[in-house]
Order: sequence, then C-alpha cells, then structure tokens
Amino acid sequence: MHELTKLIKDDMKPALGVTEPGAIAFAVSTARSYLTGEVRKIGLKLNSGMYKNAYTCGIPGSSHVGNLYSAALGAVAGRPEKGLESLAEVTEADNKEAERMVEAGMVTAEMTEVTSRIFIQALVETESGTAVVTIRDSHTNIVEIRVKDEVVFAKEEKNGEENREEGEREEGEQAEGGKPDAAAGTEPQALIHRYTLEQIYEYITTVDAEEIRFIMDAYRMNYALFEEGLNNPKTTYARYLLQKNGGEIISKDEQRTASLLCNAAIEARVIGLDKPAMSITGSGAHGIIATMPLYAAVKVNGLSEEKLLRATALSYLICMYIKEYSGRLSAFCGCGIAAGSGMACGLVYLKGGSTEQMAMTLNNMASGLTGMICDGGNKGCTMKGIVAVDSAFQSVDFAMQGIFIDNVHGINGRTPEETMHNMGRIASPGMVGTEKTIVEIMESK
Repeated sequence: MHELTKLIKDDMKPALGVTEPGAIAFAVSTARSYLTGEVRKIGLKLNSGMYKNAYTCGIPGSSHVGNLYSAALGAVAGRPEKGLESLAEVTEADNKEAERMVEAGMVTAEMTEVTSRIFIQALVETESGTAVVTIRDSHTNIVEIRVKDEVVFAKEEKNGEENREEGEREEGEQAEGGKPDAAAGTEPQALIHRYTLEQIYEYITTVDAEEIRFIMDAYRMNYALFEEGLNNPKTTYARYLLQKNGGEIISKDEQRTASLLCNAAIEARVIGLDKPAMSITGSGAHGIIATMPLYAAVKVNGLSEEKLLRATALSYLICMYIKEYSGRLSAFCGCGIAAGSGMACGLVYLKGGSTEQMAMTLNNMASGLTGMICDGGNKGCTMKGIVAVDSAFQSVDFAMQGIFIDNVHGINGRTPEETMHNMGRIASPGMVGTEKTIVEIMESK
C-alpha cells in the first residue's frame, strides 16, 4: 500500500455530530469508565478551538448544545468504544439526567489557551474517586489516563506538532517518490509535505483504483447524512437548496447540485441529526466539503466511479496539506479554505485539467477565501459551506480559462506548495488574536 493511501485511510473516521462535542463526550466517557458510583463532578479544560467549536454546537440525540451538555451526556450515555460516535445511543432519560447535572452546576468547562493544537482534559469525580483523561493533537488521541492519582496509561506526546503520522521517517530520509526532509536539526516534515502537487497528482493518477476503493465508504456515509438533512423537519437550508436546484437532487446544474448535496449534509450535521459523517483531518464538515461536490460533478456529467475515487484522493490530500500548516482547530474556516481548495483541485481533475490549472485554482482560492473565520461548529457552517462551494466552482472556471491571480499578488507563493503553506500560516500563527476575540464575543452573549 502506498504511504499516501495509508495516510488517507488512517485519517478517514466516522463522526456523529460535529467532531468537537463527540471528542468531549469520548474523553468524559473514557474517564467515567474507570470509576463506579454516581457522578459528582465533571471538569473540562479545552484549547480555544475545541472550546469554541463545541460552544453552541448541536449534539446528536439531544435538543441541547455546547460543551457542558456534551460532557454531561458523555458521562451519562457515552460509549467510549465508539470513539467519535460515543453519543450514538442517547435516550430522553439521558437528556433529562444531563439537564439535571448541568443545572446543578456539576459540569464546568474552561478555555486553557488560545492555540490551534487540540487539547482536552476531562476530569470525572464519582463516589469511588477521580479519573482524568488527556487528549492531544487529534480528537481521540489519548496521551494520559490518570485514575485516583495513578497513571494507568501514558504515551509520549509529539512535541507540539500537529497530527504527525505514526511511523513516519526520521529527518533526512527520503519519502517515497518525494522530497527529502529538511536538514538535521529542524522539525521533521509532516508526511504530506514531503510531496509536491505534481507528485500528489502522479500518485492519484497511477495508484490502483482498488487500493483506494475504501473511499466509497465516505460517499455512502455522507449521502445518508444528506438524505437525513433533506428529509428532517429541523433543517431549513436543505429544502430551499433543493428548490433552487429545480426540485431535483441531481439536476443539470452542476454547481447547484453540488451545493445541495454538500450543504444539506453539513446542516444535518451541525444541528445534531442522528447520522454520522465521514471525517477527514478530524472534521466531518471537512469530509463533506471534500467529497460531496465531487459526487455532484460525477453524477451530473456521467463520469466513472474510478474518476470519483481519484478526484477524492486528490481533494483529501490537498486538504491535509493546508491543514498541517493551519492546525486542526484554528480561527479560520478550514472547512471552506482547506477542504474547499482540495475539492476545487478535484474538480479540475474531473474536468481534465492539468496541475498548472490546479495551481491557478489554488491561487484563486487563496486570494478569495482565505481569512474566512471559524466561529464554532454551528448552523453558520452551512452558510460557510455554500460560500466555499460557490468559490470553488468560480475559481475552477476561471482557472480552466487561464484566468488567475498572479503569484506576485497577496499571499500567493511562487509555487502551489508555497501558496498552500501561506494559506495555513494565515490561521496559525496569523489569526491567534482573532481566535481570542471570537471566543470573547461568543462568551459575551
């Protein structure tokens, strides 16, 4: 198996509801599983992105939102063995117990620092004692479990780096078909950064289609979520997007079909409907934007499943490339910017475009969309998804005509790799102050 195939396969994970409430519930439920007796107290410590993203986010199986209810439901109904789907079996009785706990002040949450590096520390106290679970860098990456002041599980953290792949090479070792790492003494590169756009394109056009067939799992899962969004009375954007598409799920209008398939699924997810999304880079919305518009393009234009698989692999890898620079949780909308840029490159591939036209597309996306803020996982993500789809289709259309923002302008780099790096830098460290202001505005309400 090619290392890029493994990178994609390892990163694709089902997520029920927005990932941050799921991760909080996973952490709390894991801590709870080490204890007996009634819960007396739950305490959360979260980095700014985690705190913000779950702040007003819908929770599957519940009419409640936010950090406190995610934690309470994790203690009451969480199934840690289900990972990010730990709240898959919430009942009305569970909701009432969570309400009681929150109203009684038994659950607290505090933001520890403004950073894009994922951090969750969940403390649960029962009659039998306390347990503390610490997560770093990815949503289910437990680095320590402490029970009654004794460490029962620990693994080495990765020196603050974002989502470095397990088993990656030592510094200076050559990547498969790729660039060498930086000189000894510098931080090791993320696996994806060892590849250029040309090399990623070479991979997606030559890899055996059967090797990436598992990507279809994302379409089966995300399409079921789309259908839930379309049919559930709680959604609003979904039905109007269907109306704008002439009342058809697959119309002759590629862009409107893409917006419908993508954003009905996003709306279903952020309001907490009971269907999972297939996440990429730790986010279901990233996974939706990276896939569903490509599905629309394939269906409208009668293209093959193999084309869809290859375009999606490209979409995922470009998304990962940008996210490794921006951090998993930051002040900018990675769903629109990183996943949107990946999806746009996938569209270029489906239209028979070249890597040069993909680079033009990245310049157009960087010049037009970079800087769109993330103000948490909430219904506003639907609107951001609509903007991202529209921007991607426009950026691709211009690029296919040779029209793009030149490298000399703005944050565009001399190469597509530099442009993607610069896009990520805008988020981290560029928007650290913005993140603080966003959280302050949310808390003031």
